[in-house]
Amino acid sequence: MVRDGYYYGFALIAVAAVVYLLTGGWVWAAIPLLLAAFFLWFFRDPYREIPQGAGLVVSPADGKLTEIAKVQTPEGERLRLSIFLSVFNVHVNRAPVAGTIRSVKYQHGLYLNAMNPDSAEKNEQNTVVIGADEGVEISFKQIAGLLARRIVFKKRAGDRVERGERVGLIKFGSRTDLLLPGNYDVLVRNGQTVKGGSTVLARRPEAANRQTENEG
Repeated sequence: MVRDGYYYGFALIAVAAVVYLLTGGWVWAAIPLLLAAFFLWFFRDPYREIPQGAGLVVSPADGKLTEIAKVQTPEGERLRLSIFLSVFNVHVNRAPVAGTIRSVKYQHGLYLNAMNPDSAEKNEQNTVVIGADEGVEISFKQIAGLLARRIVFKKRAGDRVERGERVGLIKFGSRTDLLLPGNYDVLVRNGQTVKGGSTVLARRPEAANRQTENEG
């Protein structure tokens, strides 16, 4: 479990105890107890089996793929995969690839619904660029949603990360965008439910060709 879950959960359990002592019954105390149970569940951090293999890109978040599109950036054509996280999803973010973090850029912004296309540019967000071991740059954005009010990222520029490693958290409903080189092979479909650290979203083309040659 993420540490924040204990803070919220135990604080609300203490509130429930005080309410019970003051009122002498469980009717009103049940409300903070239910909230405590929700927070302990929301901040869960389940174990994930990290896929092994050259050139694989895993999902940085749990949720539903709402967009797979090619976009133009100052660095050239990129593939953007957008993942929507509801309050029912695990909200721990994981590194999509192994490599060195080149930059971390936080941006203040709005709290539009994460399903709104404008949220990718206008909402509060944190953009992380990773220099992958394969020699390319792969980036992802933690985007605050309608309910999200805090983005957490635990790494700094220059830090080494491994594929599937826990790197942060977005509290409550939100969105995570992944930007890949335009020539990567996407292995998932729009509308698919994915799991952070364990669902393979894409693969470097050279890695796919090398695997085919080995199988042959």
